[in-house]
Amino acid sequence: MASVFSSIMGFNSLKKKQAKTFNVRIVTMDAELEFSCELKWKGKDLFELVCRTLGLRESWFFGLQYDVKDTIAWLKMDKKVLDHDVPKEEPIVFSFLAKFYPENAEDELVQDITQHLFFLQVKTKILEEEIYCPPEASVLLASYAIQAKYGDYDPNVHKPGFLSHEELLPKRVINLYQMTTEMWEDRITICYAEHRGRTRDEAEMEYLKIAQDLEMYGVNYFSIRNKKGTNLLLGVDALGLHIYDPENKLTPKISFPWNEIRNISYSDKEFAIKPLDKKADIFKFNSSKLRVNKLILQLCIGNHDLFMRRRRVDSLEVQQMKTQAREEKARKQMERQRLEREKQLREEAERARDDLERRLMQLQDEAQMANDALMRSEETAELLAEKAQIAEEEAKLLAQKAAEAEQEIQRIKVTAIRTKEEKRLMEQKMLEAEMLALKMAEESERRAKEADQLKQDLQEARESERRAKNKLLEITAKSTYSSTPLSANALSPDGTNFNYSTENLSFDFKDTDMNRLSMEIEKEKVEYMEKSKHLQEQLNELKTEIESLKLKERETPLDILHNENVEKGTSKQSNFKKLTLQSTKSRVAFFQEL
Repeated sequence: MASVFSSIMGFNSLKKKQAKTFNVRIVTMDAELEFSCELKWKGKDLFELVCRTLGLRESWFFGLQYDVKDTIAWLKMDKKVLDHDVPKEEPIVFSFLAKFYPENAEDELVQDITQHLFFLQVKTKILEEEIYCPPEASVLLASYAIQAKYGDYDPNVHKPGFLSHEELLPKRVINLYQMTTEMWEDRITICYAEHRGRTRDEAEMEYLKIAQDLEMYGVNYFSIRNKKGTNLLLGVDALGLHIYDPENKLTPKISFPWNEIRNISYSDKEFAIKPLDKKADIFKFNSSKLRVNKLILQLCIGNHDLFMRRRRVDSLEVQQMKTQAREEKARKQMERQRLEREKQLREEAERARDDLERRLMQLQDEAQMANDALMRSEETAELLAEKAQIAEEEAKLLAQKAAEAEQEIQRIKVTAIRTKEEKRLMEQKMLEAEMLALKMAEESERRAKEADQLKQDLQEARESERRAKNKLLEITAKSTYSSTPLSANALSPDGTNFNYSTENLSFDFKDTDMNRLSMEIEKEKVEYMEKSKHLQEQLNELKTEIESLKLKERETPLDILHNENVEKGTSKQSNFKKLTLQSTKSRVAFFQEL
């Protein structure tokens, strides 16, 4: 009996001990984590544990999200985990997600893990069409996603069909064009091949830099009504508050930057925003549920804090993080360069090995050919030996005939010697006659030249005499007139002063020099504009390539709205600047009249 009682007591004590903890499951964008938490833990305790586990220091962007009925909520840091309206079944599931988005991802995201989590979340939202992305941008983003996953393009590895199981484009984009899976893969691969040399982190950052310019990036939408009961959408993002038409989530009607807002509050379902401009009225709107107002307030406070934080000097922690990130980036760059050099040396060694193997095979082929040639030469030598013997016998006969011919030649030579002597005497006499004729011709030519020279001298003497006579006549004629001195500033034949002309020349030169300098400046300006427009041209080129295959009847309302914005030249940034040019007072009044 005592043993049974002690067993029951042990079981109850174990049960009480186990009841002091509860299990949670944290779902990130690329992993699932499970923790055992104490009952007294607040949201901050669990959140910091997750951040430490992930090695994440830029925690201010993130939060733990959970589902509540037909909406979502975020875990509050100062409230106990179990005091939230969370499911009671264990493990309790939370999603670790980005709650606030940066204005400029490249400037604000320091850690690689932060950047990677943002990349995965934004990519998911684009593919699930929570963020509208035009077709041409979808293709370019897909190519960067592939670069981040597979590294540099290698045609020997990444053969046709290697993307067949990848989800890369929103279904809306695929349905909008008469293009097969292979055609989409070709378009993406062409862009992918251009990203050679980019690391995973660099490819992910390029993805975010393009995505952050999309109209719906980082915007949380909520259904609201103004005083007149008009149904509208409230958008909350890193820049401020935006009011949208329910049918158009791309282009807001009104925008209020965070630096224009003094105070935000709510009472029940009514939300009140007090502008910084004292002349402007407080503008109010109603949401559907009290819970939604709480969520709006959380997002407004968090985004406003980050907005002001970006415009102050970085905290010591952020400065240290940025320094460490730069050092880590430099280290990775050096490591990448080292690996690249090793890869290059390995490729060169492999090429040298292949060359040697090809050379060895070539030498083996040449040796085989030489061996075959040697065998043929031996066979040929035997034939030549037989021919040589026959030739030797023929040579003996020829030698005998040659001796007889030599005797005959000697006899003929003796007869020819007498004839040659007579011929030599005749040739000598002819040569002497030719020399005499040549001397006579040279003497005649010399005499003719002397005669020509005498004639020329006579003509020159007569010409000199004529000029002397003319000069004498001129002197005689001028003696009756007095000479007039020329002015030092005499005009040129065309009446133009020389000094003035010189000045004009100098001015023209300077003007030409300025024109050249202006042309150089203009050229540099054009080059800068070309670089800044490279991304837009790349997107336009992609759009042009696939435009002919578009099925117009399948365009969604957002596609139509986006095309209208493109035709008007309206972008996310330009529209925000345009909307904030008006006074806060006029914008508040406009909101109330919608």
